[in-house]
Amino acid sequence: MYTISPKLSGERFQVTYRFTSTKQEAEQKAMDACLEQTVEFPADLLPPGDIPDFIVGQVESFSSSSDSTHLVTLSYPVENAGFDLVQLLNMIFGNSSIKPGVRVEKLDLPQSILGQFKGPRFGQNGLRERLDAPIRPMLCSAIKPMGMSPKDLANQAYQFALGGIDIIKDDHGLADQVFSPFEERVALCAEAVAKANAQTGYKSIYMPSLGARADQIQEKAHYAKQNGAGGFLVPPGLVGFDMMRLLAEDDTLALPIMAHPAFIGSFVTSPDNGVSHYALFGQITRLSGADATVFPNWGGRFSFSKEECISIMEGAEVSMGHIKPIFPTPGGGMTIDRIPEMLEVYGRDLIFLMGGGLHRIKPTLVESSQYFRDLVEKM
Repeated sequence: MYTISPKLSGERFQVTYRFTSTKQEAEQKAMDACLEQTVEFPADLLPPGDIPDFIVGQVESFSSSSDSTHLVTLSYPVENAGFDLVQLLNMIFGNSSIKPGVRVEKLDLPQSILGQFKGPRFGQNGLRERLDAPIRPMLCSAIKPMGMSPKDLANQAYQFALGGIDIIKDDHGLADQVFSPFEERVALCAEAVAKANAQTGYKSIYMPSLGARADQIQEKAHYAKQNGAGGFLVPPGLVGFDMMRLLAEDDTLALPIMAHPAFIGSFVTSPDNGVSHYALFGQITRLSGADATVFPNWGGRFSFSKEECISIMEGAEVSMGHIKPIFPTPGGGMTIDRIPEMLEVYGRDLIFLMGGGLHRIKPTLVESSQYFRDLVEKM
């Protein structure tokens, strides 16, 4: 009999999938996923022993919410995940992601896996302390539009900070373009925010975008910190979830991270395929080290529903051992009149992200920012 050495622990982690098909087809899809997500080998050709008995996925539960929708929980041995994020994501949704009618709904990870990750460095409590906002929701805006000079973008950042915006970030489309070189923009924007803080006593921070070449990201991150950046905007769909984890765990950086959803929208926009909002923007983003997760609020210019946004909030806060809860950061066309209903739904543990809408409220960005902050503080 073929056996594996060293002996497997017998501990398993679970992934709940949604299969869209008939019940009979879903049962077959579940069995296929048990093989596809692990050995990728015909069951009848497997040698007897630990491989079919333990390595191959197992069906833990099967329930149907309709004739065409079925929730199936599969389990895999913790050793299959390799105790690193890249292989864990591969185990969760590797080859099965290519097949239609399969969607990851949620993860249930034991401490043996969670313990391999530091998760968010700050999380909700740490970010509140860093920005001196112990109770209220925090405020965020983006310098934009693309095409403006570093000097003009820095002036925007200065006005936002004077008005009390907590987090002033690059728009995710700002990179290292000829009209706005990264190093020049970062130095000027960080200096502008520091100047405003010296005048107001606020603790606003500037977060440059690290949407860059893989061989340049860490160098840019260290340059940004050395020049006064207070955190980073990271698009994990573009640079990789494990790159975001690396930045979060780097003790020589030790700055907050906000995750941007660029390039991963199609993961969640189909109810039948991809990954749920809860798992992607909540659980996976937390595991990858972000302190805040950006997503489009319902009712804006994107298609997320109110229920999907609530599920992100739940995934951002659900118990995951020592992995800290993080801030939901709804944006995407937010306007000032949405604040009351958003507070009612999300509570106070959120970051309001208002971009273009902040330019419409008052004659200047300083006045608009002050009005935004005053309104939130009074609620």
